[in-house]
Amino acid sequence: MTSEDSSVKFLPTGAIIQELNIAGHNIVLGYPSVEPYVDAPFFGETIGRVANRTKDAQIDLLNGKSYKLAANNRPNHLHGGLEGWGKKKFSGPKPENRNGKEAVLFTYVSPDGEEGYPGTVELKVWYTASIEAEDGVSKFVLETEYEVQLVGDDADETVINVTNHSYFNIANGPTINGTEVRLSTSKYLAVVDEGLIPTGTIEDFPGVEADTAIKLGEISPVFDHAFVVDTDTSNIPLDTRKGPLRKLAGFSHAGTALHIDFFSTEPAFQFYTGEHINAKADAETPARGPRAGFCIEPSRFINAVNVPEWRNQVVLKKGATWGARTVYKAWKA
Repeated sequence: MTSEDSSVKFLPTGAIIQELNIAGHNIVLGYPSVEPYVDAPFFGETIGRVANRTKDAQIDLLNGKSYKLAANNRPNHLHGGLEGWGKKKFSGPKPENRNGKEAVLFTYVSPDGEEGYPGTVELKVWYTASIEAEDGVSKFVLETEYEVQLVGDDADETVINVTNHSYFNIANGPTINGTEVRLSTSKYLAVVDEGLIPTGTIEDFPGVEADTAIKLGEISPVFDHAFVVDTDTSNIPLDTRKGPLRKLAGFSHAGTALHIDFFSTEPAFQFYTGEHINAKADAETPARGPRAGFCIEPSRFINAVNVPEWRNQVVLKKGATWGARTVYKAWKA
């Protein structure tokens, strides 16, 4: 999908965002072929069934019983398991006209019991690309839309929390050094240890003020936290697509003049500065190490299925639809 001097490329494996080229700069981490993605740290992947962490790798109660999941992040479950949706082969891309714009559709059917999750579900991922003019600046816009339904008769309910795990680098070197970020919120899901499971409270992140510039350096500041856009947890719908598209964060780099803004209908987003990146070099791509890219992962609350006040965000029942929208706007100016 190409417009003027910007373009985006995808892979059927994981419905991966393989490239996002802005004024000649590919601003996402990835590879020119699919093979290296097997060992990559979620580069560009669609994450599911459940993004982020599930405490003690267990669903405490669903369909009247508990479910044990793979403990692939210390004692916890991370990003859908040992082989989450980002490693699966999707159908597509199928070209479509969606809301009057050029789009492609990827689909994946996840069978009952995959990675320990109950129920067969169908995931649809639409990517829509367009050019938008704002204040005299031409911006490349990439919209991602997710839709998930429980199909078949294997279970009455399951758990869903889908996001994309692209790593972005708009700097002029191998790390995100010199990138400036403004977060739209200072609220986050408070955590107490390195397991990064929320305590259940929403607090102000120490040292962060909403819409105030933060400069990312070679080794600090470090982020791997879920920031909260919607603090009214009682009114978050299962399908957020008809809700307001809210700005999550904006990034820029003075050396490259590149910018990217993130918007979503989701109530939270993980901001990660890539400390654990360890991607080997191959014939066409250099090795990537810590802080080679940053992530903004719009989603529902972490471990929501096991928190009574948050369960409504992620429990998908027969006849219902889980949905979400995310928009990237990138430009050079």
